[in-house]
Amino acid sequence: MRSTYLASIFLAFFCHAKAQTKSPDAFLGYELGSRFTPHHRVVAYFEHVASLNEGVSLEYYGESVEYRPLVVAFVSANTQAASPEQIREDNLRRAGLLDGEPKTEVPVTWLSYNVHGNEAVSSEAAMMTLYALVDPEQPRVSEWLQNTLVVIDPCLNPDGHERYVNWYMQKAHRHLQPDPQSMEHQEPWPSGRPNHYLFDLNRDWVWQTQQESRYRMALYNRWLPQVHVDFHEMGIDDPYYFAPAAEPLHEQLSPFQVTFQEWFGRNTAAYFDQENWFYYTKENFDLLYPSYGDTYPMYSGAIGMTIEQGGSGRAGLAMLNALGDTVTLAERILHHHTTALSAIETTSKHAKQVVDEYANFFRNSRSRPKSSHQTFVVRASNLPARVQPFLDLLDRNGIWYGRGGISRSLTGFHYLNGSEETFSLQPEDIVISTNQPKSVLAQVLLEPETVLTDSLTYDITTWALPYAFNLEAYAVKSRFDPNSPFEKEAFVPNEPDPVTLAYLAPWNATVHARFLSELLQAGIRVRTASSTFRLGDTSYPAGTLIIARGGNERIADFHRRVTDLANRLEIRLGKTTTGFVDAGRDFGSSAVRTVSAPKIALVGGEKVNSLNLGELWHYFEQELEYPISILDHSRIPTMDLTMYDVIVLPSGNYGSLDQAANKQLNDWVHNGGRLIALEGALGLFVDQEGYGLKTYRTEAERIWRMEYEEEQPEWELTIPFQERERLQVSEQVIGAVLQVQIDGTHPLGYGLTDKYFTLKNSSERYSYLGQEGVNVGYIPSLDHHRAGFIGYKAKPKLESSLVFGVENLGKGSLVYLVDNPLFRGFWESGKLLMANAVFIPNPK
Repeated sequence: MRSTYLASIFLAFFCHAKAQTKSPDAFLGYELGSRFTPHHRVVAYFEHVASLNEGVSLEYYGESVEYRPLVVAFVSANTQAASPEQIREDNLRRAGLLDGEPKTEVPVTWLSYNVHGNEAVSSEAAMMTLYALVDPEQPRVSEWLQNTLVVIDPCLNPDGHERYVNWYMQKAHRHLQPDPQSMEHQEPWPSGRPNHYLFDLNRDWVWQTQQESRYRMALYNRWLPQVHVDFHEMGIDDPYYFAPAAEPLHEQLSPFQVTFQEWFGRNTAAYFDQENWFYYTKENFDLLYPSYGDTYPMYSGAIGMTIEQGGSGRAGLAMLNALGDTVTLAERILHHHTTALSAIETTSKHAKQVVDEYANFFRNSRSRPKSSHQTFVVRASNLPARVQPFLDLLDRNGIWYGRGGISRSLTGFHYLNGSEETFSLQPEDIVISTNQPKSVLAQVLLEPETVLTDSLTYDITTWALPYAFNLEAYAVKSRFDPNSPFEKEAFVPNEPDPVTLAYLAPWNATVHARFLSELLQAGIRVRTASSTFRLGDTSYPAGTLIIARGGNERIADFHRRVTDLANRLEIRLGKTTTGFVDAGRDFGSSAVRTVSAPKIALVGGEKVNSLNLGELWHYFEQELEYPISILDHSRIPTMDLTMYDVIVLPSGNYGSLDQAANKQLNDWVHNGGRLIALEGALGLFVDQEGYGLKTYRTEAERIWRMEYEEEQPEWELTIPFQERERLQVSEQVIGAVLQVQIDGTHPLGYGLTDKYFTLKNSSERYSYLGQEGVNVGYIPSLDHHRAGFIGYKAKPKLESSLVFGVENLGKGSLVYLVDNPLFRGFWESGKLLMANAVFIPNPK
């Protein structure tokens, strides 16, 4: 009797609590779609719902760069026997990450919103969907929660969201103004799409270079849901996109993952058809590049799906599309809300099969890997400072590895040479086997060449990690597991030694650039060797940092300061008590140059590629922790550039740069400045008077190339209209890896060895520099192509082409970086090259 009475009291209280849950309109004080909601109010609404509903709990999993909270809501039925923690642990058991048999059969549907800040309809839709899941007036939705758990992340990119919302609120009219030319539909540079550091967080799932990504992926990999839906917006003239995805579909996808997308698509289409809403499927958005919000979940066992609503940052509250129809925020919210409910419903309808096939994905990927290569070996002979960032990336993604443990003869694909070779496995070699829970993700990230079923793809076509980290490695077709666990060799701290004349630091990895940055900021004078030298039996290559007592007498406790900095970064220092070397240049030679602490400026503004600026900004501030300024290009003519030693021009469209700005930069270089131009910024100098950068080295070469490009066989002239897009691809380079020959005797090439692998994203080519410059990195022949798609028309242009070069101009220099060495922050081997470009003195 007593238990019945208590149960009735609880039920009455629960119903009362539900009755008190406010709709978004009631809580916010305005109708959804009538304005954009600031991030703190979105979070407040989620807190409101969680406080009044037992089936809703929040987890604050981190914060953005600008200190805004990152939060997810877990939503389940109160009648579920299993707790969210039980469901999570059972997911990991099915994946093979925890021991034991799962006791629940509850799939997890994860809804991610607003990874692009100016696609701000997403956070509004997240509030509508959260309310629907707890609204007692929607019993059909409540039924789905009986056998599913829903996770809602309302805003993956709060800093970008606030940049957009704050700007839009300042420009919006009192009455709806759909005129596309009105200021509220002309979002300024750099837009709200990226995060604080101007990174596209939807390309960062694997690399996790950004703070928001690392927090989110740590949470995601603790759960590994069965379904992940990633909400976006696209151009306003496209109606709506949902899965099934377009080709190419990666070969690693399971048949069920493809089938579920079909189920979801047909279920969603039924709702859209009922409302006469237009949509499309199976176009544009493929499943290949691994670092998206659909592909990463796919390669981690889930069904990942991208959703795109026509509108984006331009649309605002309402805007006319090309048909003259007014696309409103309210409509866009409703579309995303409908799609979210369709995803939850589809998961609920097929809950048992979703869970079973999820388990099969992990079971089959371990027992029957699809890749032709089933084991990956990273040689122990690689420089430890280069290996560690690679292992850190594997750790962040939950990919297992160990030591070879034995010696044996193997045959495998040698990444750096691009050929099958026989090699001897050593006990200390690092082995990554496909026999592990993250088997598919490991295969995707390490495969030497991506299987491309269709060249019309949305992104780059290769990302093989040994190239990105410049590691000697092999891909082996037979499978074997590590024979011993990986244990990092214990770091032996450097001890201050008063009799030491100079400490010697290596220069072959990003961490060494960080060390140099900290030394310079501490006021410690550093010198660098311009050629190999030998002390006793030890040789030190060009680029070695020499931190000598001489010139640092003013530094209090010099020895302790230097060794403490090195120990914190785990850099083992060499020591010498003499500057008299046994071979090479003595420390007092003019060839041993002093590295001064440069004052660095990056150029930003509307002509600049904001993503490339962000890569540079993040590199200096977060990876090197070195101070920089960012200059607005439109103000360059009025600026005192003598304040800076180095100016970096990110990629961009500088063709119409003000003549006064051009002259200002040119004069600054001739007076001793160092100007670094990346990718599109080279357009300012190519074939221009006063600069040595040319498209073609000779007139004969120009004529030959032009004639080749103008040749059109008859089949091209008669190709069907709908196939012309494929013909255009023949002129493109879509994220391909090529081996670059490096001149390691020049400061720009210090520490890179003679082989560097560049990620090329453009078919633009430049000829070798003449006598006025130095060709530090170049592609001598077409057999240097290692992986990724290059169109048959684009490929011949790359032969005998410049990749990295330096031209002396007056007292200064101009550094040409044809390819971006910091691409998306994950091309690790390029980071040392950028440090060379900025810090290491150029010889005259």
